[in-house]
Amino acid sequence: MDPHAHMDHGSGSNMPGMDHGHMGHGSPDEPMMCNMNMLFTWDTSNLCIVFSSWRISGAWSLIWSLAAVVALTAGYEAVREASRRYEQQLERRTGGRTQSVSEEKKGKLIKAILYGVQVFYSFFIMLLFMTYNGWIMIAVGVGATVGYLMFSGAGNSATKSAACH
Repeated sequence: MDPHAHMDHGSGSNMPGMDHGHMGHGSPDEPMMCNMNMLFTWDTSNLCIVFSSWRISGAWSLIWSLAAVVALTAGYEAVREASRRYEQQLERRTGGRTQSVSEEKKGKLIKAILYGVQVFYSFFIMLLFMTYNGWIMIAVGVGATVGYLMFSGAGNSATKSAACH
C-alpha cells in the first residue's frame, strides 16, 4: 500500500476510474462542494465554516472569516462575564434576605436563559473548532484570549472551565 495514498471520504462519488464530473447535473459554474476534513489540516480550499454559505473562496474571505471567528469567540467570554455579573448583582440585591417566590422564579429564569445561551454558544464554537482547520483553531484560541482580556472581571480565575458544556 502506498504510504502517500489517502481515501477521500467526501460524497462517495470519487471512486477510482469513475469521473462523475457533471454527468448532466448542474453547470460548470456551480460552486464546489464544501471540503469536510476529519483530520487536522491547514488547507482552506473550499472550506465551509459551519454553514455552506460561509465558504472560504480566497485570501480575503479567509481573513474576514478569521476575524469573525475571533469576534465570535471573544463574544462568548462577554456572555460568560454578563452571566457572572448578573449572579453577583442578584446576590448583592438580595443581600442574604429571603426572596419572594416571584423574585426567585424570575432570577432563576434569567439565569437559566443565560446558561442556555452559553451552552448554545459553546457548542457553536466547538463546531468552528471541528473544521479541523489550523487557521480556524488558532482564531478560536486568539478570540478566547482577546475575550478574556476584554471581558473578564478582576477577580476571575484564568483556570476556569473551557468545557463545551
